[in-house]
Amino acid sequence: MIERLVDVDGHGGALTLAIAEAGGGGRPLVLVHGFTGSKEDFGDWLDPLAARGWHVVAPDLRGHGSSTQPEEESAYSLDAFATDVLALLDAFGWDEALVLGHSMGGMVAQTAVLRAPHRFAGLVLMDTSHHVLELDPGIVELGVAIARTEGMAAVMAAQEAMEGADALATGARERTLATRPGYREHGERNMLAASPAMFAAMLQALTSDAGVTDRLPHLEGLAMPTLVVVGDEDLPFLKPSRRLAEAIPGAELVVIPSAGHSPQFENPDDWWSALSGFLDRV
Repeated sequence: MIERLVDVDGHGGALTLAIAEAGGGGRPLVLVHGFTGSKEDFGDWLDPLAARGWHVVAPDLRGHGSSTQPEEESAYSLDAFATDVLALLDAFGWDEALVLGHSMGGMVAQTAVLRAPHRFAGLVLMDTSHHVLELDPGIVELGVAIARTEGMAAVMAAQEAMEGADALATGARERTLATRPGYREHGERNMLAASPAMFAAMLQALTSDAGVTDRLPHLEGLAMPTLVVVGDEDLPFLKPSRRLAEAIPGAELVVIPSAGHSPQFENPDDWWSALSGFLDRV
C-alpha cells in the first residue's frame, strides 16, 4: 500500500485528494469513507484486496484528512462528494469501477451511481441509508455552532461530555475500543483532521429533508451487482439497509453479527468474508 496525492477536476474546480492505493493494474475498486472518516478506515484491507486482483483506491474526501479543505460550507454536499469520486475515476483513466461506500460514503456512492450508472460495475453499501438521518435538532444546532466558533477539538469534547449524543454508540464499538490498540486514537485523528466547515455543512445536510432526497425510488432501477452490509447492532441503519436490499434488484443483504457501525473493525472476519465473497462473484 502506498499513499499519495492526486489532483482531480472535482466539484467547483481543481482540488487535491489524498489517497491510499494498492494493486496497480488490477480491477478498479474505490472505497469511500463516512462522515469525519478517512482513507485509513480501510487501511487494513487494501493489500488483501490487491492480492485478490483489485486495484483499490481509498481517498480522503474533500474536507477530510489530507485532502483539500474548502473554507466555504457551500463547497460541501453529497453531490460535491459524488462529483469528486467520478473525477477520481477520470484521473485514473477508469471507464468504470466497483465502489464501496460506508455510512455517508454510502450516500455518496448512491449519488454517484445514480448520476452515472455506466461508470460502475458493482456497488457495496455499508451501514448506510437512502434518506435523511434522524438526530435531535438541538444536538445538530449545537454541533454546528461549536464547529463554526471553536473547531473540531471542541466538537469532540462536547460529544464526549453529552450522554446519549452519539447515536452510533454500541456494545460492539465499546468492545473494540477496549480490545483494539489505537482504535480510540484513530477516531480522534479522523475527527481532528476534518474541516469545521465540512462538519457544519454536512451535519445539517444529512439531518435535513432539504439536504437529503430519498433515493430509494431511483435505486429500484439499478441493474448492477449490489451488496448491502450492516452490523446487527447498528440500529439506526438496520431498517434502511433492509429497504435498500429490497429495492435494488438482485441485491444481497448481509447482517454482520456482533458489529455496530464499523464492522470492518468490530467483526473483521465476518465482514471480510461477506465482502470478499461478493467481490469474487462479481
